[in-house]
Amino acid sequence: MNASSPSSGRPAGGPAAVFEGSSAPGRIVLLTTSHRVAPGLLSWPAWQALRTADRVLCADGAHPQLPYLRDAGVSVEETSPTAEGLVAACEGGRTVVVVATGEGEPALTDGLARLAGSGRVAMPELELLPASYDLPGARLLDLVQVMDRIRAECPWSSRQTHRGLAKYAVEESYELVEAIEDGDRDELREELGDVLLQVVFHARIAEEDEESPFSVDDVAGTIVAKLIHRHPHVFGDATATTPEEVKEHWLRTKAAEKRRESVTDGVPLHQPGLALAAKLVARARTAGLDVPLPAAEGIGYELLALAARAESEGVDPEAALRAAARAYRDAIRATEGVAG
Repeated sequence: MNASSPSSGRPAGGPAAVFEGSSAPGRIVLLTTSHRVAPGLLSWPAWQALRTADRVLCADGAHPQLPYLRDAGVSVEETSPTAEGLVAACEGGRTVVVVATGEGEPALTDGLARLAGSGRVAMPELELLPASYDLPGARLLDLVQVMDRIRAECPWSSRQTHRGLAKYAVEESYELVEAIEDGDRDELREELGDVLLQVVFHARIAEEDEESPFSVDDVAGTIVAKLIHRHPHVFGDATATTPEEVKEHWLRTKAAEKRRESVTDGVPLHQPGLALAAKLVARARTAGLDVPLPAAEGIGYELLALAARAESEGVDPEAALRAAARAYRDAIRATEGVAG
């Protein structure tokens, strides 16, 4: 269907223009929506503009909003007017709403800008009206959709398993830690994305399990429930004014959830040795257990004692050793005459 001017019958895409001294130039509303928000969930100003407009145009006949607009009684013309035609359609003070496509109608807006800059045309009032907004975290939906497609179409990704991907989770975590210690903000953003990818990838694989499938929504729902339950001072009636009191709430609710027989239950034994030693010492100290370190000789026991000392002084032994190792690396490079 070709758009036409209600007052003249001229094609909307034709050369007609409204020159100075003609009737009221009207109003153009460019309505934008987010594909991350369910179609039909539009703001009240958007619905007001749509229902009171003289004409509503949309260049994309498959636009996801169209069925909902028509169900609401809004007549939408599937047409792609030129800037000149759109100005002409506003003659006589009419309001025309353009439901923007995903690209945002750059050709139309550029054409309107050229007309406005020419000084030859009495331009209608131009309004950009966002009809729906992305909420914080909306781009996570894009990641889930991209992961779905990659899982379905990529020869490598489609064959991956939890076990096969496990090493990448470890590698990406260490790269994240390195970015944090380097203080590189660009690297930090990228490495956070790589770690997030591991979560979404594993959740996507989990959907295909025949016995106990779960999705990324289940993963998010589980952690949300856990966070709420372990923060009664935020979401409940409990009170915590210091970090120590917060930690006490966390440990108490965690113990009730897990119902573990030992304070060592749940400590991953495959983590790096210094971190493992420090974690065990911390668990024993938090539980009020006075457990002497094994009285034996050897480097391993000496390292255990150092890890216990670091934990008692509030020092992460893994981070401390990495810092010392990096200093040693720099010394080696300096001896080699390698810059940086």
